[in-house]
Amino acid sequence: MNNSYYETLDENFTQALNLYEQEYSHEELVEFLASGNIVQKQIAALQLDTIKSSGDAKILLDNLTGQDGKIREAVSLRLKEFMSDNDLIKYFEGKSNYQIFLDSVIDINANICRNVISAISNLKSDEEFCEIFCSGLSEMTKSYLDIVEKFNFQEGKYKVNKEVFKLYWCLETMYEFYDKINFEDLKEIIKRAKNIQEYTIREKAAKILSRKFDDSELEKIRQELKNDDNYYVRRF
Repeated sequence: MNNSYYETLDENFTQALNLYEQEYSHEELVEFLASGNIVQKQIAALQLDTIKSSGDAKILLDNLTGQDGKIREAVSLRLKEFMSDNDLIKYFEGKSNYQIFLDSVIDINANICRNVISAISNLKSDEEFCEIFCSGLSEMTKSYLDIVEKFNFQEGKYKVNKEVFKLYWCLETMYEFYDKINFEDLKEIIKRAKNIQEYTIREKAAKILSRKFDDSELEKIRQELKNDDNYYVRRF
């Protein structure tokens, strides 16, 4: 790598250190999130200690997708904290946020997926959110199943591996919202997922079935997966 790369790295580190050592008002931190550079946005997300309005929440959420990974992960971490606060969660309930949540549960960074799933789990009592979000989640999961079902796993293509990763996190999200998802959609998804060659997908199908459903066909599939060749699948 050339010298300019290391000079930029040094500059970013120095800027981050200087920013982190300073104290900023709530308004200044929100402004950094709204229009700052990568370092400013990351530091702002980490230093922000509360959310005061739906506008603040929207600015934070706007950095959850389409931004550098350092920003997205910092934002997801704070989102997990803020949305677990009964006094703050109301600021994240807007319908305009639903698609952002849907996009971010399949982020390429697994830590972000975990943080966002944990955050939105606090919205389970919001009927409107669950209806719209879970409908979108079901459609998204089916679209990835359409791709993954056609994949020859012996080829190991990275592009499709990314789709497997996204399908994995769709199913993990379904595990959290299992009782909010249309049952027929959930049943179809499990019936398809149990046949995927990639064991991590069968593992997630088995994990969802560990919720126990009063359905003979799903119980048969649960027993089938309990006898799977892979330990991680049959442990459920």
